[in-house]
Amino acid sequence: MCRVWLPSLGPAALLLLLLGAPAALAAPISHQGLVFSDELGGFDLVEVSGSGTLEDPITVVERVTGNRAITLTIRNFGRDFGNRIGSQHVAAFAMKKIVINDSGHVWRNYQMELREVTTRHSPYGDGLSFGQNSYIGLHYTKSNFPKIQRFDEPEDTLGFSGLEVAPGERAEFSFIISDMSPVSVFYLLQVPLQPLSQSTPASDAEWAAAAP
Repeated sequence: MCRVWLPSLGPAALLLLLLGAPAALAAPISHQGLVFSDELGGFDLVEVSGSGTLEDPITVVERVTGNRAITLTIRNFGRDFGNRIGSQHVAAFAMKKIVINDSGHVWRNYQMELREVTTRHSPYGDGLSFGQNSYIGLHYTKSNFPKIQRFDEPEDTLGFSGLEVAPGERAEFSFIISDMSPVSVFYLLQVPLQPLSQSTPASDAEWAAAAP
């Protein structure tokens, strides 16, 4: 009989050993004072570039591997970051997202929502928005999806449709992120393939149903 001696493991490490450790995520990316993370899973953060101005937006490249809701976590967004687009908001920047479809399924819609807390919508009073109440926020929003729906109340949501994005192809989006009372951490929730209502954004139940 051959004995193999293993190092002593704590309860948490033992649980991971028995259940299998989760797949490794990409390391967070620090850029322009912000920290971007794919820690909530469902996609891989590839790279981040740009300064956040209208001419040079902060460009985030993601590879989406799942078919359900994914969440990009962004940290260190505050007054010190400032306003880089010239709007009336306390803190704001222009953002471009390049999203590579590595899910194995065709996307026909794409929906994004800003939240300060993952479990509830961002209300008008928290100040977080896609450039709400500004000419820049309204007219800067664009995508290779030809149809765009914008909802400022009761939540901050952008819906994109009218295009098919096959596996291996990419979707591109440009928009403004702003806050009148910035918090250090906020979230950009995303649902690829989510059917869009002609009048309302996805509900909490639909987000929950799409969650990993």
